[in-house]
Amino acid sequence: MTVPQSTHRVLLVEDDIRLANLIVDYLKSQNMHVEVERRGDTVLTRLISYKPDIILLDIMLPGLDGLSLCEKLPDYFSGPILLMSALGTNEDQIKGLEIGADDYVVKPVDPALLVARINNLLRRQAEPRKTESHCLSFGKLNIDPHTQAIRLGNTEVDLTSHEFELLWLLASQAGQVLSRQYIYQYLLNIDFDGKDRKIDVRVSRLRKKLGDSIETPFRIKTVWGQGYLFAPEAWNN
Repeated sequence: MTVPQSTHRVLLVEDDIRLANLIVDYLKSQNMHVEVERRGDTVLTRLISYKPDIILLDIMLPGLDGLSLCEKLPDYFSGPILLMSALGTNEDQIKGLEIGADDYVVKPVDPALLVARINNLLRRQAEPRKTESHCLSFGKLNIDPHTQAIRLGNTEVDLTSHEFELLWLLASQAGQVLSRQYIYQYLLNIDFDGKDRKIDVRVSRLRKKLGDSIETPFRIKTVWGQGYLFAPEAWNN
């Protein structure tokens, strides 16, 4: 079957046949091409033959659970991953985002909302970020926007593209407090609803990778009630 160039290619990983059929029917009505995989341990093989733009990933799967699979996927897949689960506590959602998911929806999900989430993730993926042409240096930290290479002293720091975007945004406005609303609008193109933890999770991951303190961060500071501040003087040691 020939798929039009404009059609989004979706890989749905879901073992509930009834739910999978409902999602497939709705996504196809929105001009999306969808293939379904029902086991977690066969997804990596499926990626060889089917090149999806986005993966919708259930958590409770036979063979390999969605969370374990989500940790492996970045080595094989560079597109967005949207977790779907009936597990809807804050802790469940934070865990999913911490291991690399780009978004998390709680079942049962409204099909129109699911499509909006998919389109938002793919829009962000397609729109390249405008960065300054020069590198940024703060003490031992060097940030190259062209190669997305990060060096801290003699160590190269491996960041995901989402983590790099956040670091660049903070570092390019070093010494200024950036509100969560501003960060959400710039990076995600959505309003901050006061509850979403995506950016908090990314900041936490950045701190770990950049040697910041988790309990008392001094490099990427939390300014309570306001937002986050990249401290330019904190990278000399």
